[in-house]
Amino acid sequence: MAHHKSAEKRIRQSQKRRLYNRANKKLVKQAIRAVREAKTHEEAMPLVNKAYSILDKVAARGVIHKNNAANHKQAVARLMKKLQA
Repeated sequence: MAHHKSAEKRIRQSQKRRLYNRANKKLVKQAIRAVREAKTHEEAMPLVNKAYSILDKVAARGVIHKNNAANHKQAVARLMKKLQA
């Protein structure tokens, strides 16, 4: 148990940030899963744009690193290329 005001505040902030980060990471996973489950290239195209947007926003907010977002975007692009062929 925290014994100082600053420690109590740090606990509150950490909990708030943890929930925020978990929600944003869940958004990323759902967006990528939606692209993965698409059957055709035409069906996947709007989902890819949405996934890219979410990845960029989450990286800009600092939830994930920008290189991590770039790696996810590359994986999504690979999925799209597979659907196109």
